[in-house]
Amino acid sequence: MKSPYEVLGVTPAASAGDIQKAYRKLAKKLHPDLNPGDKSAEEKFKEVAGAYDLLGDADKRKRFDSGEIDATGVERPQHNFYRDFATSDEGHRYADSSGFADFMDTDDAFADFLRQGQRARSNRRGRDLHYGLRVDFADSITGANRRLTLPDGGTLDVKIPPGVVDGQVLRLKGKGAPGSGNGAAGDALIEVETVPDGRFTREGDDITLEFPISLSEAVLGGRVRVPTPTGDVTMSVPKGSNTGTTLRLKGKGAPHRGGGHGDQFVRLKVVLPRTPDPELEAFVSNWEKGKDFNPREDRIS
Repeated sequence: MKSPYEVLGVTPAASAGDIQKAYRKLAKKLHPDLNPGDKSAEEKFKEVAGAYDLLGDADKRKRFDSGEIDATGVERPQHNFYRDFATSDEGHRYADSSGFADFMDTDDAFADFLRQGQRARSNRRGRDLHYGLRVDFADSITGANRRLTLPDGGTLDVKIPPGVVDGQVLRLKGKGAPGSGNGAAGDALIEVETVPDGRFTREGDDITLEFPISLSEAVLGGRVRVPTPTGDVTMSVPKGSNTGTTLRLKGKGAPHRGGGHGDQFVRLKVVLPRTPDPELEAFVSNWEKGKDFNPREDRIS
């Protein structure tokens, strides 16, 4: 069996950040949702997810590196007591169980400790399982419910909270691997990947949209329909607007942790017709004040 370090393509000296980065890169490439029907990719994804489940947990990684657990997370056999290595030669103090039995009888506290340790091992909590989920930009702002298809064909219903950010990990308690004995199930850890929307950029809880307007709208002003993550709204463009003029739609950004919302900023961009307009050309040719205006000198002053 491959080492989990080999599976993720990192060295045993890799940092936690390097391990997470390697996992995200492989998970994006091999996820079953992106490779429908590809059994090879599905098996590799399971292998990658298992490796990250072990190395992504600091305690499990430490136990693996020290040889306490194997690459699947299973306990390795520990050293036995001296009597287990003893011969059965007559007269040897470890030839039967009496030496160990006497020790156990005279140290009940230690015997209880051993029994409790055995019970703890038989009632071990299940492993946390790691998955990735792609979310549209609009859903990352407004929140949504999504169904995640697992490598084994099962599904998980995931509630995306409003305002989730790229790389955020959601925890679904008890949805991981089952525990042993009476041990509780592990958790499912869902790492969110926000799919960019070319129209919007996000900075904290505010978002920005570059919005084209016509020359007429820039000069005369007007009412226009502007997209937001929650749907289109009507906005007024003031007279004399320029490329770079920025307007604010209050409360149309991502939700704040403490309540309320960020804003959406609309950055205007004046766009001329693609096809030359003779009427516009004639107007500009006869526009004397336009000829006198030098925007470069005006910007400098």
